[in-house]
Amino acid sequence: MKKIAPYVSALRPVQWTKNLFVFAAVFFSKSLLNPHAVLKVGAAFFLFCLVSGCTYIFNDLCDRESDRKHPVKAKRPIASGEIGAAQAVGLLIVCLAISLTGAFLLGMRFLVVCIVAILVQVLYSLVLKKIVIVDVFIIALAFVLRVVAGGVAINVEISSWLLICTLLLALFLALGKRRHELVMVASGVTNNRKVLEEYTSQLLDQMTSIVAASTVITYALYTVSDTTRMRFHTQNLIFTIPFVLYGIFRYLYLIHRRQEGGYPENILISDKPLYINILLWVATAGLIVYVSPF
Repeated sequence: MKKIAPYVSALRPVQWTKNLFVFAAVFFSKSLLNPHAVLKVGAAFFLFCLVSGCTYIFNDLCDRESDRKHPVKAKRPIASGEIGAAQAVGLLIVCLAISLTGAFLLGMRFLVVCIVAILVQVLYSLVLKKIVIVDVFIIALAFVLRVVAGGVAINVEISSWLLICTLLLALFLALGKRRHELVMVASGVTNNRKVLEEYTSQLLDQMTSIVAASTVITYALYTVSDTTRMRFHTQNLIFTIPFVLYGIFRYLYLIHRRQEGGYPENILISDKPLYINILLWVATAGLIVYVSPF
């Protein structure tokens, strides 16, 4: 097990929570009670985790020298030397072959989304992460592609509202991540991300405020839209708005008062109030979408 652990760690399973966005389409298409659809989305989730793992390995190979100067990233298997470059390339090839073969079996459209996701992440690792503002949009695009992947896996129409809300929420998380990194640099941590030199905390705070407000407004408009009412035969989704508001406010609190936000995937499962809030949102939305007769 000790020999396998570094290879598993290189795939960054702790960040696979991001891939839960794959399930958004099956949830909002009212297909959650369809075992076949859930099975296909489950397979899509697993394959997207492997795809994500491939992009993480590639990124860590590109950044291994700068990562060694970072207090947290230096512990990653590739940066620390637990896995050599040749071994990492071998792992990348194996995971890529498995994920793309599985994606092909799941459907050509799903395969295309996976390939696009890989190409976007490769471009991000090589070039786009160095371009101010574009870098956070690429991070957000990766979340949108996860939602699209779930939709094409079960061949359902993906709501434009869902895509916009996902984009805005992902931008919110990405900006929080950049702000945390900027705070860490100010406290003396080595800056291994050159694009941070183009940001200021004031700029990031303004951008975060705009995106946070846009996220809440867009979600609120989605809950009362004619499209939503006709799809779910109810307007009761408005009762989920308080959970969205609390989630945004709680996350802002964690960013500004506790200097967190650098690793959103950890916060979402480690902060109890936020975790409970997400569960309550899922439960409430689920009851309204699948049970509510009004």
